[in-house]
Amino acid sequence: MLSFFSLIFFLSLFSSPCIHARTLPIYTVNPKNISSAVKNHSYTWHDFEKFQDASKGSLIDGISKLKRYFNKFGYLEAEDIVNSTDLFDSNLERAITRYQEKLGLPVTGKLDSPTLSAIMSPRCGVTDISNYTLKATENYVYFAGQPRWRRNIPLTLTYAFSPKNLINSLSMEDLRSAFKRAFEHWASVIPVKFVESDDYGFADIKIGFYSGDHGDGEAFDGVLGVLAHAFSPESGRFHLDAAETWAVDLVAEKAKTAVDLESVATHEIGHLLGLAHTDVKEAVMYPSLRPREKKVDLKVDDIRGVQALYGSNPNFSLQAFSESDMSSNGGADWRVGEDGIIIRVNWLLVLIWWLCM
Repeated sequence: MLSFFSLIFFLSLFSSPCIHARTLPIYTVNPKNISSAVKNHSYTWHDFEKFQDASKGSLIDGISKLKRYFNKFGYLEAEDIVNSTDLFDSNLERAITRYQEKLGLPVTGKLDSPTLSAIMSPRCGVTDISNYTLKATENYVYFAGQPRWRRNIPLTLTYAFSPKNLINSLSMEDLRSAFKRAFEHWASVIPVKFVESDDYGFADIKIGFYSGDHGDGEAFDGVLGVLAHAFSPESGRFHLDAAETWAVDLVAEKAKTAVDLESVATHEIGHLLGLAHTDVKEAVMYPSLRPREKKVDLKVDDIRGVQALYGSNPNFSLQAFSESDMSSNGGADWRVGEDGIIIRVNWLLVLIWWLCM
């Protein structure tokens, strides 16, 4: 009888990598390489790198800025940052613990390399935890009150681009195509139709690119950092940071800071429909997106969440989708070891080993 490790090695020679394997989590940074790796993640927050391995009691210049970060995304209350100092205090430790729990990171309460890598990653500007979000019984999350578009199902929503707030780096044709695909991802699973309109003033969803403080209380911060934000139903406001290098073709766009427009649009449309941030890393509604990463395929968590609000598209079967998604993933999963090494677990191999016992 083959030993377990011999069998694993033998079968791995014939096991091809899964093409549609789950998106790797943002914390696959080797701690030894964090200095170079995280700087490429975000210009806005790359100076947080100096906090590596800081823990309760540490006094480091700039910790107060980190506290403002955690306040912005719902992990620290406003009163906790009034007259805040650069001391790593109990409130910050609790905020980091909550952040680690929310994003599926190792829970240490310290600013270890997985946590810093996540913090430095570009992300959506919508808060993760606040009085405005409501945890569902599943992983998906709603805004408080579980708002949705209160119209008869099936419904049609119109969207339009602000004629005064566009970008010159992409053609209007590319822009329209990317958003059309993004809306179609959601329309394929719920009985909601999205139609582009030429009437920006009367459109249900209003899309525009803005820089810095643009009047909604959620100022953009330049290259990377916060990429975009959208508001819960039935606001319809959808804002993107004009400073980003927006791309519709990551092969043609070579910039290291390129951000896939369709991926961000798909995420923000989820907010427009009523979904908040999930802790499922593979899901579209996870809050962060790495530069040059494409993440447009809805996962079961996204679909269950939005269908609980609007019902299912009659042409869509969640059961068939789930089976297809599991098949395309080849039974593969990913996790990160304590040393930062990516480990592939093939459940098929484990089953074969069990049968050989």
